[in-house]
Amino acid sequence: MTGTALAAAPRPTGTAASLGRALRTRRPLVCGVLNVTPDSFSDGGRFRSFDRALERGLTLAAEGADLIDVGGESTRPGARPPTLAEELDRVVPVVEALAGRVAVPLSVDTSRPEVMGAAVAAGAGMVNDVRALQRPGALAAAAELGVPVCLMHMQRSPETMQEDPRYRDVVGEVRAFLAGRLRDCLEAGIPPEHLLVDPGFGFGKTLAHNLALLRSLDALTGLGVPVMVGLSRKSLLGQLTGRGVADRLPGSLAAAAVAVQRGATVLRVHDVAATRDVLAVLDAVGSVT
Repeated sequence: MTGTALAAAPRPTGTAASLGRALRTRRPLVCGVLNVTPDSFSDGGRFRSFDRALERGLTLAAEGADLIDVGGESTRPGARPPTLAEELDRVVPVVEALAGRVAVPLSVDTSRPEVMGAAVAAGAGMVNDVRALQRPGALAAAAELGVPVCLMHMQRSPETMQEDPRYRDVVGEVRAFLAGRLRDCLEAGIPPEHLLVDPGFGFGKTLAHNLALLRSLDALTGLGVPVMVGLSRKSLLGQLTGRGVADRLPGSLAAAAVAVQRGATVLRVHDVAATRDVLAVLDAVGSVT
């Protein structure tokens, strides 16, 4: 996508600014997951049709989501990446429809600059990139679009990330990677108040790696930007509990509580209403800052 095309794209009205303000309060936010893919690990393509995706987005908003993250590429281990046309066709109509129906800010979960630009033009107010803006043109596109960006750590790619992932010091290496990407974003002109990081639970990590990152999440909060975590229904919870994907709500809620107590600002979840209940209890006993 060219700089001219990005500059000509309309901006979402107020969503980026309102989301930026919410992130600066450091009050824990709940980001609802809306996968519009045929092969997501968590919902098996239940929301791949436009009508069902729109209905799900409206439900997430009604349940109290602070943000809805729309993604058209499955990043489960071994997933086949969609073509650009497939990803655009999945994401953009849903973002555009939701932007006209809900006041909740929308995020686009993509690594492609073309999808970033089209989704922001359709009404998205944030970019969530599992590849941390490393694809050609992605960093420049994000800088020009002027919306908040979440940078995630992933070892290798979705196709190969779970093939014997290894680290000498997983916490230190993930922190160093994210610190480097933050520097690159700042140098590209993205303001610090528009930046978030995500350690990438389950993305090129073993159970031991994931637990080490969760225990030491404060090492990432020390980077000075909000931290988003995605633990909902992840395979690490299945390893800990022996539960299948459909039965991981209790484990997901426990993980969310731990993440918030260790400094997470944004919880990316499938079960918004239940997660809001967790935050209400934590807030009542003073565990949420």
